[in-house]
Amino acid sequence: MTSMAYTIFNELRLEGKLCDVVIKASGVEFSAHKNILCGCSAYFRALFTGSWKNSEEKVYDIAGVSPDTMKLVLQYAYTWTVPINPENVENLFIAADFFNILGLLRICSEFLKNQLCSQNCIGIYRFTECYYCPELHQEAYMYILHNFENILKISDEFLDLSATDLKGILEKDELNIKQEEFAFEAITKWINHNPTSRKQYISVLLSEVRFAFMDDDYFNNNVKTNNYVSENEECKPIIINGLKAIYDLNINGPSNADLINPMNRPRLPYAVLFAIGGWSGGSPTNAIECYDSRADQWVNMINEDLSPRAYHGTAYLKEHVYIIGGFDSVDYFSSVISFNPIKKTWQQVAPMHSKRCYISVTILDGNIYAMGGFDGHFRLNTAEQYDPENNQWTLIAPMNEQRSDANATTLNDKIYICGGFNGNECLFTAEMYSVDTKQWTTISPMWSRRSGVGVIAYREKVYVVGGFDGANRLRSVEAYSPVNNTWHVVTPMVTPRSNFGIEVLDDLLFAVGGFNGFTTTFNVECYDETTDEWYDVHGMNVYRSALSCCVVAGLPNIRDYAASRDIQSRDEIRSSSSTSSLPI
Repeated sequence: MTSMAYTIFNELRLEGKLCDVVIKASGVEFSAHKNILCGCSAYFRALFTGSWKNSEEKVYDIAGVSPDTMKLVLQYAYTWTVPINPENVENLFIAADFFNILGLLRICSEFLKNQLCSQNCIGIYRFTECYYCPELHQEAYMYILHNFENILKISDEFLDLSATDLKGILEKDELNIKQEEFAFEAITKWINHNPTSRKQYISVLLSEVRFAFMDDDYFNNNVKTNNYVSENEECKPIIINGLKAIYDLNINGPSNADLINPMNRPRLPYAVLFAIGGWSGGSPTNAIECYDSRADQWVNMINEDLSPRAYHGTAYLKEHVYIIGGFDSVDYFSSVISFNPIKKTWQQVAPMHSKRCYISVTILDGNIYAMGGFDGHFRLNTAEQYDPENNQWTLIAPMNEQRSDANATTLNDKIYICGGFNGNECLFTAEMYSVDTKQWTTISPMWSRRSGVGVIAYREKVYVVGGFDGANRLRSVEAYSPVNNTWHVVTPMVTPRSNFGIEVLDDLLFAVGGFNGFTTTFNVECYDETTDEWYDVHGMNVYRSALSCCVVAGLPNIRDYAASRDIQSRDEIRSSSSTSSLPI
């Protein structure tokens, strides 16, 4: 039937004309057409055509469905649309499941998926256990795993989990917690809600905590001395194994052997840092490595579809990694390549208006911005915007200065580009772009000239890191406050570097690779504003500068980009674990 035919039948239904059936819900009657309902629902088809029913019957009383819900079900049957809101979605979902209306079930599922938050995800997960909707069920479960820390802080639903559900969450590699202390705090908070009936589960839940990644002072002062733990004899071997796990990791450091034992196996990261391309060994490379922060390891990604390139830009947007512009030692690129990390497919998308090497790239409001660079002849002040929905680049207002080898970031709906090289000198100037005014505005200059600089938004400030001042590679770091339009000096890096990758991962600022003034490096370090210190990170497998980095989060196939986790049976591990080597 055409949409026009459905419109006409709906008008007839509302007028009560040519109807051959009455659907009754809690005493309220609705006239309808059997053929339309049969086309929408297998339930109605069986109801009207079953041999156990009189085909001449006209009134059907449907129990368990409210008049308001039945009205919406009939509206969907005739129009294929229905207004859904938080108040009616649950009843509509149940009715769609009852009447086997798959289209309505999909609409309700999509609505609930878009409504997922820390306060309702557990409720939605438990709701979908009662009805067949595997995609929403899995989506809600992954939301719980990925947002567990926030759920623990604000969700009342957390306290209503069963012991089995909580154990199932704690045992998952995908559980996204920065410190293992959160796992223990979840257990004690859950037990404290009803200690009389729940403290018996302490040993079952405690066995899922990965003690190797817990601070040893916290373990000694909070776990060992906890009343639920100390009063339960079954916790004693778990505590001994926990001490052994902490000891082994502190003495030997992380290793592949550690991944065999669940207590020693790091959880999977929620996000990984991609390091793409760059300059290595005198020529550009197509190497791609992914950093797994939980295991502190870099994973080589097998790649045959990306040609070598350096001095390019990278951005992750809407489940695609975009590799933008660059240079392969012969050609300067305007081309843009897109990689889908879920499907693992590559494709060329629309090229930029200009060739851009030494490019600056950032994201704002679902669009990619490419600024400045070098086209093989000139240092550029032009900038352009890419709309992935329409696969189209559009020129925006030019910058106030020519900038190649600068870097850009986005903070509070503004784009900031800092430093660079104009063909004559390294720059200490910086400017800001507003999408509202569509104009660039010069901001306070940096303290140092910086070309090949790293620029990143971190904790409500714009950080500029390292670079080249025309004479030396820099360790120095500055941070810009948009509120005050001022720069202040930050603790310098351990290693001087220019033309390196920069990103924020797990609320830490990472500086990756680069050129230190003497050689290309694989060295990586990270900065924590809380402690105002830089820390060494496991180095990349490939020495390179002129690379570009991006963070990719929430992948359903995150295991493909993380360090290997051994999946040996837990029962086998536990039966072979020794508990006799350390005193409590």
